[in-house]
This record gives sequence, structure tokens and C-alpha cells, in this order.
Amino acid sequence: MKKFTDYSLLGHNTFGIAAKCSCFVEYETVDEALSTARMLREEGCRYLLLGGGSNLLLVSDFEGVVVHSAIRGTSHSVGADGSILLRVGSGEVWDDIVALCVSRGWHGAENLSLIPGEVGATAVQNIGAYGSEASHIIYKVEAVDITTGERVVIDASECDYGYRHSRFKGEWKDRFIITHVTYRLSPVFEPSLDYGNIRAELSRKGIERPTASQLRQAIIDIRREKLPDPEVEGNAGSFFMNPVVSRCKFEQLQKDYPQMPHYSVDADHEKIPAGWLIEQCGWKGRSLGRVGVHNRQALVLVNHGGASGAEVLKLSDAVRESVSRTFGIDIFPEVNIV
Repeated sequence: MKKFTDYSLLGHNTFGIAAKCSCFVEYETVDEALSTARMLREEGCRYLLLGGGSNLLLVSDFEGVVVHSAIRGTSHSVGADGSILLRVGSGEVWDDIVALCVSRGWHGAENLSLIPGEVGATAVQNIGAYGSEASHIIYKVEAVDITTGERVVIDASECDYGYRHSRFKGEWKDRFIITHVTYRLSPVFEPSLDYGNIRAELSRKGIERPTASQLRQAIIDIRREKLPDPEVEGNAGSFFMNPVVSRCKFEQLQKDYPQMPHYSVDADHEKIPAGWLIEQCGWKGRSLGRVGVHNRQALVLVNHGGASGAEVLKLSDAVRESVSRTFGIDIFPEVNIV
């Protein structure tokens, strides 16, 4: 187990915020995760469970212990129904796992290609894109319960997954150190193409019936075209969640904005892209000092260089106020603000 004091988190958050923590602990095995949980429980210190830092905004130095997984490795078995059960260490890079699945003909993760972060975070954040969510393929989660020090196996059905939500973000927040996630994948490729501009991208490439590899590449190309590279311009991807509104509210807005994009959630609710709302408020490409709204995707806030987390938060608040004032809709950050 690695342990450092007065540790810089600059390399552990994709926003590129130069914050520090009092102590940084990295566990590489389940036994080390158990030891880490015991330390946190006995010392009673403040702590932060950190993945790849791609969904994090640090507004100040963290006075406490930051805990990070370095558990690697994969193994798989075949379920009774013929599905592939892929068990993955929580410290693996998520997109590496998507690439592995596609190369081996294990299907269901293609639309989640190029989402930054690590495997452990998929179970916490319920990452999603282009009509798919991690919860569609998560089978079970292995973790250490910090409150008891025991190893637990949690079935996906117990996690209360919803849009960018899980019990790990709610009532279980900061309770479990995740060590492994098992995904259930299919040997049969059934592409999901009807969200966003997937079909348009495939058509541009002259592809009518894509293979899994072609679909993955199309998703990658779309994301690279729309989203900035954190190595070049600090960001956490989609900063805001897409709001879900009542059908009554949606119909009222549609009278004034007939071209407003939307996606049906159920008979009573519609999802409206937050990026569209933000763009209508004139924020796309606009900056406030060292931070700004990305010029190709208004859902993304960017660090132009040297910005503090407080500056990003100030911009977020200004954007949210504009959307609320213009549309009467509250949008909320998707990122974890610490």
C-alpha cells in the first residue's frame, strides 16, 4: 500500500486544478483495501474516495485522506444463459475494458466508449452516453464496508441505479471501498444506434450495418469532435446533468421553442439536453477569466489554464442562474464538488 503526505492532486483530476491533500493512500489488493478501511475507521479522519478524477471539481485543498484504487486485472466466466461475466479490478481504466470487450466479441459496452475514468467509478456514477448506462451491464459490485471492515458482494439490483445515480452516491456515500466490478455482457451484438448523431456519423462513413468495432470507433470519433482533450484543456466532460421535466412543463416550453431537442423518459416526463439550454442562454464559447464554456459543447466547462476550482464553481453558478431565469428549469452539476 502506498501512502504519501502533503500530496499534490494535480495529476488526479482532469480539470487540472492544483489542489493538495493531507494524505494520499493507494491500495493494490483486497487485503490493502481492508487495511485502508480499518485505518479510516480507527482514525476517524475525513476522507475522499477517488477514481480517475474525471468527474471531480476540487474547490480547495482537501484536509484529509484521499483513497485511490490501483487494483488491476480481469477474469471471466460464462453464465448459465450464455452471457459473459467479466470481473474487473476497480483501478482499471474504463475505456481499456470497453476495448477489451469489443476485441473479444463481448457486447453491451460499445456506446460507453471513451468515457474517462476508472472501473470503480462506473458502479458509483452509473456513467452513461448515447442511450446506454453502466447499470445496463453491471452484474455485481465487490467492496469493503468501511463501517464494519467486512468484504461484501452487492448485486446490481440493490444499487438503486437511475440516471447518473446510485446508492453509492446517496445513502451509501463514502461507505464502501470498491475493489471489483463484474459486468454481464452478451455474445450477440445488438447495436443501439438511435441516440444522438450515431446514425449520422455511421452514414458519413458509409456504414449501414456496423460491427461492434465500427460502432465503438464512431462513438470515439463523435466524442473527440465534441469534447476537449483534458491533456490540452482541463475539463471534467459533461459538467451538468440533463434535466428531466414534467410533460406539462415540456409542452409549455415547446410552444416557445418548437425546435427544442428532447428524449422521452416515460409517459409523464421528457429529458431536455442541458447543453442546448445553456447554448440558448448565450454561454457557448463564452469565458469568465481563466474558465469558460467549451465552444463546441456547451455542456462542458473548461479550465483555460491555471484556474482555481472556485473560479469553475463561480462560472457554474452563473450558467445555472441563466438557465433557471430563461427557462424556469434547474440544472445540477454531474461532477462531484469537493
